[in-house]
Amino acid sequence: MIPRKITTCKQSWELIFKYVPRICHMQPFNIVLVEPEIPPNTGSIARLCGATNTTLHLVKPLGFSTDDRYLKRAGLDYWPYVDIVYWQNFAEFMAAQRQSRLFFLSKKTNVPYTDAKFKPGDFLVFGKETKGLPEEILSRYADKCYTIPMANANIRSLNLAMAAGIVLYEALRQQKTR
Repeated sequence: MIPRKITTCKQSWELIFKYVPRICHMQPFNIVLVEPEIPPNTGSIARLCGATNTTLHLVKPLGFSTDDRYLKRAGLDYWPYVDIVYWQNFAEFMAAQRQSRLFFLSKKTNVPYTDAKFKPGDFLVFGKETKGLPEEILSRYADKCYTIPMANANIRSLNLAMAAGIVLYEALRQQKTR
């Protein structure tokens, strides 16, 4: 069980080193970016995926070339360590998945992501930066939609890379407490 209160930097590192081997040997989580538009976000998420042994799924059309220098820069020299799967479109991606283990993240729902019960192998699905996931997807899978609550109504949304990190680390945290 993870301690609720960490009071020193040393305690934080001890906790990380205690659980890193478990993260490295479990079935990977999956982050799915549906039609991402901003290269640095995708690069940052690729780096996150590499650090956590998470598979990154990129659903086309992409709003950039995978040769983009900003994409490469955000991912630094970690690209060889990232497992990336490309899909021609969302229909192709969905045809290949078990729908019961999909979690759709959107600002357009009220169920907090902390209510989800994540398991290794789950797919965390995020929409494009400017529009999020299409309404058709959100209505079809309404019982699988979650949000990251925000206290300030003046803020429209979180950065995609930040949102992916928040939800992925919650999924990883849940595995440590089971």
